[in-house]
Amino acid sequence: MSEHPHHHGHDHGAHGGGAHKHHHDHDGPHPAAGDGHGHGAPAAGAGRPPAPHAHADTGAGLGVVFWLIGAFTIVEAVGGWMSGSLALLADAGHMFVDTLAIALAYAAHRLAQRPASDLRSFGHTRLQVLAAFVNSILLLAIVVAIVFEAGQRLMTPHPINAPLALAVALAGVIVNLVAARLLHHGHEHDMNVRAAYLHVLSDLAGSGAAVLAAAIVWKTGWLAADPWLSLLVTALIAVGAWRLLKHSAHVLQEGTPEGFDADALGRRLLAAVPTVANVHHVHAWSLTPRETLLTLHARLAPGADAGATLIAIKQVLVAEYAIEHSTIQIEPAECVDVADRCAEAARVQPLASAARALR
Repeated sequence: MSEHPHHHGHDHGAHGGGAHKHHHDHDGPHPAAGDGHGHGAPAAGAGRPPAPHAHADTGAGLGVVFWLIGAFTIVEAVGGWMSGSLALLADAGHMFVDTLAIALAYAAHRLAQRPASDLRSFGHTRLQVLAAFVNSILLLAIVVAIVFEAGQRLMTPHPINAPLALAVALAGVIVNLVAARLLHHGHEHDMNVRAAYLHVLSDLAGSGAAVLAAAIVWKTGWLAADPWLSLLVTALIAVGAWRLLKHSAHVLQEGTPEGFDADALGRRLLAAVPTVANVHHVHAWSLTPRETLLTLHARLAPGADAGATLIAIKQVLVAEYAIEHSTIQIEPAECVDVADRCAEAARVQPLASAARALR
């Protein structure tokens, strides 16, 4: 029998709107890219969840944006019909899809505030990532629709009431500028809000293109200006949508957080915690882009105290990697998992162990 029992370390803490039922602590952003020794360099305040008022402001912003975009969709559709502008009608359809997407983002944001439950021990936070994934697909669908419409307009030019189309398009620019301003802060740390923000930017670009197209048609009579400008805007939308799709899919597949290096982290723990003899089975993934989950096995050096070692490991993870929520398995002897998996994991940090032995 080993002198020390196997010990699992779990941080206990609140998460989002309520405490996790499993009590594993897993808040924090992606570990920062290391400096070659596994040291992270998170910015001040990194890894801390936004304050409650930040969540409230984001939700209120999404709600206001929903009503702004939804109401102007009707205005733009009527204006497009009255002016005969296919550019405005197409942009109205674009804004209608975006209205649905923003409604989805708003609903996901509200649901994400619900506390954890027996059925969903992590809460509903990941709904924001799922909403971002769905919204990115909607954006790509919009791209296909715009390209098709632009082709139709190039083949069959249609005269428009340029002054009326210009006035409605200018109003659209103002509405989308206000909406983008409301979402500007939230999009920096919330993938779901970023998806809504991208939709608003695509609307803004579409309205800007409609303004330029109406002005060109009004001054020169060149009807092809409208579809060509639409294709330019489509390319910009497609780039942003594809990046968002890849990022949200990576998170949903529990991919490794950006910049995370399991071997570097293991080497750092060996160097910083003398009572650790080996680190293996290091796994990190994202619950959301701001919340990194981490599990690892740490084998104790002979005579080491399990509790003190666990505390030391946690301190390194929080201070240097901003990973506040982690699950650590402390092992007094050899890894107790399946033999071949332990043998594979044992390859971690041999150089760091040898260097420490020489000190």
